[in-house]
Amino acid sequence: MRLLLIVLVLLTAITQYPLWWGKGGWLRVQELERKSASQQETNEALIARNNALQAEVQDLKSGKAAIEERARGELGMLKDDEVFVQILAPNEHEPEIKPQASKQKGKRP
Repeated sequence: MRLLLIVLVLLTAITQYPLWWGKGGWLRVQELERKSASQQETNEALIARNNALQAEVQDLKSGKAAIEERARGELGMLKDDEVFVQILAPNEHEPEIKPQASKQKGKRP
């Protein structure tokens, strides 16, 4: 009876080994599911990027407005009758220079 129990336990262990640690075991399946989910997220991000690029290509093919916008923004191009005006915002890191009023009364410099 004791020998039969040992044989049954060994047979159970032998059949369970491939299920848990084998090539198609549960641990491997869980690892592949994690990799699949990660790859799916990457694919979705790339699909969104491709859609944005495709929309930009269609916009560039369809009219001159997008081409003009790119030429102005990236290349700094202007039309013949346009004047470029640039307004500089004050820099946060540089101290603002303020004119100081003269403290002396009645005297001119």
